[in-house]
Amino acid sequence: MTPTAAVIGGGPAGLMAAEVLSRAAVRVTVYDQMPTVGRKLLMAGRGGLNLTHAEPLPRLVARYGSARPWLEPIVSAYPPEALIAWCNDLGQPTFTGSSARIFPREMKASPLLRAWLRRLADQGAELRTRHCWAGWDTDGRLRFRTVSGEIRVAPAVTILASGGASWPRLGSDAGWVAYLADSTTPFKPANCGFLVNWTPHFRSRFAGRPLKRLALRYSPDTVRGEAMITERGLEGGVIYALSARLRDAILAQGCATIELDLKPDLTRAALDGRLAGPRTDQSLANTLRKQAGLAPEAIGLVQEALRNGATSQSLAALIKALPIRLLSPAAIERAISCAGGLRADALNGSLMLRQRPGVFAAGEMLDWEAPTGGYLLQACFSTAVAAANGALAWLQRQR
Repeated sequence: MTPTAAVIGGGPAGLMAAEVLSRAAVRVTVYDQMPTVGRKLLMAGRGGLNLTHAEPLPRLVARYGSARPWLEPIVSAYPPEALIAWCNDLGQPTFTGSSARIFPREMKASPLLRAWLRRLADQGAELRTRHCWAGWDTDGRLRFRTVSGEIRVAPAVTILASGGASWPRLGSDAGWVAYLADSTTPFKPANCGFLVNWTPHFRSRFAGRPLKRLALRYSPDTVRGEAMITERGLEGGVIYALSARLRDAILAQGCATIELDLKPDLTRAALDGRLAGPRTDQSLANTLRKQAGLAPEAIGLVQEALRNGATSQSLAALIKALPIRLLSPAAIERAISCAGGLRADALNGSLMLRQRPGVFAAGEMLDWEAPTGGYLLQACFSTAVAAANGALAWLQRQR
């Protein structure tokens, strides 16, 4: 008799688990509460679909922080090279960018998703959308709410891949926590923006404007890149890179103060020299524009800091270390990813729930976090392969 599997969640982790299982002649049904699958993958594709990273594996697994001990063997078993080969097999060759990030050559998710869904269909996997998982009944059957009422199914194995709590409008609303609350760490935003108490004047002029070529310092770390001024704070690459530390500092201390170097390519001495001349009747904004070469957004930040009482040895010193007080992370609904989820101690080495034999979990619903740069999708794919292989081994033992 052909074994059956239910995969709950049609994101990258769920679809990859379905592929591994259906390739092994398991009859797989993927359930997703949204009208279509792969929505978060398509959202990631708007930025080029950064699949993974080309750095050496020891450095790559170090990006998973406290989750490294249990994630390292999983990522090592399905490393970036395996993900690249999988992408190539789907007719979507990849390339490595100057930052060592790896993308599909087309820089889009839709061609990859279409080819992937064709492969799943060819392998016999079935997709059922608008099916919202509602836990288990007293007989251990899976419950799903559908447009026509509730259905119950009893697969031989189940893969939970329902996502975390970020971008709930794409389907990952963490509704599953209600059924696994005793095994779950509360979700927190990761790779997120932060709230700043801008003055109304600054907000009205600069919200939605980019800050380019800057460095962010939060001792002992310094990150170079770009940021975006939002109506309520800051977001963007340099912020995301340190968001876990900043989030945890705010949770512990109530706030965190970062320093922005608005001219990272100039030394403090060189900047002092540029600003040393007499200002005559020139306004501060014109001085900062002409002599320091600051963009309007950076000038606005300097003026905002001065309005808020910032003091420094000199104007150059303020430009090189402009303080910004972060009040809290932005809402998790807008975060790129999240921390928290199913705890590692609730799972065995095959990612099977200790309290639910035959039920495995993968992807963002597991308790791990990582920076952007390909590490998020890599762990989703790797944990999906591990969970699916664990399910196949468990099925074999049951036979």
